[in-house]
This record gives sequence, C-alpha cells and structure tokens, in this order.
Amino acid sequence: MTIRFRSLALPLMLGALTFAPIAQAVDASLTTQPTYRYQLIDTFEVKGRQGVASDGNYYYVSGSKALYKYDKNGKLLLANETPFDGYPIPANHIGGIDVFNGEIFVSAENFMDGVGKDIQIAIHDAETLKLKRSFSFEPSSGQQEVSGICVDTDKRTVWMVSWVGEESGRYIYEYSLDTGKYLRKVHLQAVPQWIQGIHYWKGKLFVTADDGNADFDEPDNLYRIDVTDKTYAHVVREKIFSEVKRQGEIEAGGVDPKTGELLILFNRGSRIVLGMVKGFYPGYDREISEVYRFRMTPYADKATKAKAKK
Repeated sequence: MTIRFRSLALPLMLGALTFAPIAQAVDASLTTQPTYRYQLIDTFEVKGRQGVASDGNYYYVSGSKALYKYDKNGKLLLANETPFDGYPIPANHIGGIDVFNGEIFVSAENFMDGVGKDIQIAIHDAETLKLKRSFSFEPSSGQQEVSGICVDTDKRTVWMVSWVGEESGRYIYEYSLDTGKYLRKVHLQAVPQWIQGIHYWKGKLFVTADDGNADFDEPDNLYRIDVTDKTYAHVVREKIFSEVKRQGEIEAGGVDPKTGELLILFNRGSRIVLGMVKGFYPGYDREISEVYRFRMTPYADKATKAKAKK
C-alpha cells in the first residue's frame, strides 16, 4: 500500500509536533585521542609466535607449545618446550603471557581449528620457566577461548581476552590475582576485532587486534581500553602498525617496566586460517616471528601545553 500526502497536509502535521532535544550523557574524562606516540626502535627475531612480556631484566616469549627467556640483547637464555607438564587440565596451546613478581602468567587452553576449550591460567616460575600452579576460568563468564592475559599490578587483578567465539572481542574478563576468583566481564565499546593480546600500563589496559587483512597488506592495530567500575568500557585506537616489514599477524605484547618501551610480537610469512598456519605467502618458506620495540612518548595534556607556552 502506498500512502500519499497532499502538498499542505505534511507541513501541517509536522507543525503540530514538538521536537525535544535528545539528552546524552557524556563522560568529560573520555578522549578519542591516543595516550602515547610510538616510535620504532628496532626488531629482533625470536622462536615463539604468541606473545612477549618483560620484567625489566629479561624478555619472556611464548610459543604455542613453549616458553622462552631472552636477555635484553635478544639472546636466548632458556627454553621450556614441554610447558604443559604438571597441568591439572590438559592443554595444547599457549597464547599471550605476562610477567609479575617473578612469575609468568600463561593463557592456556586446548585449541584446534579456531575452537578453544578447557581454559586455564597457568603460572610459571620466571627463573626456571617451570609450572608452579594454575587455576581454571569460570564457565559462566561466557568466555569460549583465550588469546591473551595480563596483570593489573595496581588493582591486583588478572585480565583475559578471547580471539574467537560468540563473545570474541566484545568482552574482557577479570579475575582476582590473589584468589583466582572470577570478578566480572566488561563490554567493550566500540568492539575491536580478533583480539590477540592484552597488557596493563599506568592505569590503562591495551589490546592488540589482528584486524588487518594480510592478503591485502592491511596493518593491525593497538587499542586502549578506559576501564571503570561500569559494565562497559570506552575503546580508542592507539596505533596503526604500518612499520612492520610485511603485514602478517600481530600477537600479544607488553611494556618493559624499566625502559617504558612497548614490545609487540609479529609473525610474517605464513597464511593463518582459523588460527592455524596453512602454507606461506610468496617469497617465504617459513614463518618469521619478531619482537618490535617502540619508544613511547606521552602526549602532553592541555594544562601542560598551556604552561609550556607561558
């Protein structure tokens, strides 16, 4: 059915309506601007392909089935290529990692062709890379896979993220560092795609997202999450990783607490389908995993800039 209005009818009808302004609460503390500038320092190749973290003295790297310890010149010092020994829940895959107070926090699971199960947080000794203890995730959280983990050293909580599943990218999940108790999940707005890692630095959470298509040489991104006590959190794109040697797959990273440098692990050369290596791009016969180091310079706030002008 088609409804037609005579020429005078519509203006008369609109004139009878009252239009009220739409009220929208805006948090004045939120910003759409990045917190830091990022300048590439250098890169170095590593054996692991999942994530990198630092305690200020060493670099720790996770492979899908291994843990590695490097000195700060990029020299391999120690490897644990049987990291699942002693796990109370069988696992076959490690994602991103973090290191805090002499312990490596490992995001572990059983993973195959894009499907994860039996998620757990495994805690390894940073000196020996051996397992110390672990605790499982809370199924009622809705999390279906784990791709990264970090420690909020100020609140003493642990955060996990997921790469696939119905809630992939939409939520981050918080646990107590001291008890392992599940605390809550936080809804991300807007939602990053294909989250690979999470790290905490100076009151903020950051996530790496494999949201660029390597087939078209699209770069991946870093996002900042402004977490509060609300059930949702504001998300801002911090950086576009256009500097990498060949666009591939971004993984998890962290900040060196002594230097303030951002560390991000990237893989290049391999084609990734549902999280699994399925052949290589032209010119490559192996996958290359590299840690990229970036100098982080805070953006000056308005007050600082105004003071500098005086």
